[in-house]
Amino acid sequence: MMNIAQGGEGFNLNDLTPEQQKMLIEIRRRKAELLLEIQQLKDELAEVVADMENMDTADDSKNHTRTKQMSIGRKKFNMDPKKGIEFLVEHGLLTGTCEDVAAFLYKGEGLNKTAIGDYLGERNDFNEKVLKAFVDLHDFTDLILVQALRQFLWSFRLPGEAQKIDRMMECFAQRYCQLNPNIFTNTDTCYVLSFAIIMLNTSLHNPSVKEKPTVEQFISMNRGINNGGDLPRELLVSLYESIKTEPFKIPEDDGNDLMHTFFNPDKEGWLWKQGGRYKSWKRRWFILNDNCLYYFEYTTDKEPRGIIPLENIQVREATDRHKPYCLELYAMGTDFIKACKTDSEGKVVEGKHTVYRMSAATAEERDEWIKCVGQSISHNPFYDMLAARKKKAQKNSSNHHHKS
Repeated sequence: MMNIAQGGEGFNLNDLTPEQQKMLIEIRRRKAELLLEIQQLKDELAEVVADMENMDTADDSKNHTRTKQMSIGRKKFNMDPKKGIEFLVEHGLLTGTCEDVAAFLYKGEGLNKTAIGDYLGERNDFNEKVLKAFVDLHDFTDLILVQALRQFLWSFRLPGEAQKIDRMMECFAQRYCQLNPNIFTNTDTCYVLSFAIIMLNTSLHNPSVKEKPTVEQFISMNRGINNGGDLPRELLVSLYESIKTEPFKIPEDDGNDLMHTFFNPDKEGWLWKQGGRYKSWKRRWFILNDNCLYYFEYTTDKEPRGIIPLENIQVREATDRHKPYCLELYAMGTDFIKACKTDSEGKVVEGKHTVYRMSAATAEERDEWIKCVGQSISHNPFYDMLAARKKKAQKNSSNHHHKS
């Protein structure tokens, strides 16, 4: 029941009764299905129309082949971006230059935005040139940073790997600073602030985040990032207000917030979980992702039954009379583990666990979970990169003026 605070302004999920909340989720799920069906019908219609036009103009067969090949090329691209581009170049529908490929992706007609993101994130000389050309097609002149980010992050879907995200956002920050030279002293500041905005979007609009940050917290979070100095207060206030009024739209997404769509799961699988009050065991589908452990009743559920943020927590092997291969999460120092779950009526409640105990199918599985959870607690490559960049932006080094 998380991730659905995408309603209009002033709309609060908690004002609804549990039944209404359940209905709302069901309606939204159905809506997503219908939109998908509509899209599929549109695609089929477009193909039928194209076929009919081709019948009318049999002599125009050259044109017809082009249209048909273009349509094949797009479908190939959506399944395997590299092969799709190769097909289009081979059939003379694209010249092989990075500018031409970038323009094709930027127009994006009939292309899946996840596939665009995958292609732009690939690490090789050609794709990196395409990425640069793609970013150069965006005009961010005189846009406040939030507006520029809205435009940029709508044009493709960010991939899941930290290094790819880093390259893409680096490119974005350079382009923004180049078009708006008087706002930031260097691109690192712009890069760090972009992520502060993305995280702010998550904390303001994801219902599983209980404490909503105030504008003052947002301002203090960004202290010292402008080459050791602070950014103008009114700039930060306008960025905050913009996100508060309107959350980011993420392409082809079921309303999950940005931070969770960033990362591919570190691990997922079935575990038995012991209840808090009643010590009964239930089978749950666990997903470890971005320093959080989520568990679902079914693998197909859109909404998790519970979320355990991996903060001030440790993981260890455990033994249990009833179940083999156990592991448990336990709180460090604090009494309860900070977590939330949905109760039988679908209401979000705070967890009251001091320990979470899970049981795996085999000893290997258990050890693998302990290893992955342990790594997630202590280490996240994405946050490490961001922290390094923040340090750089806070250094008061006047020699680092932006590389445009």
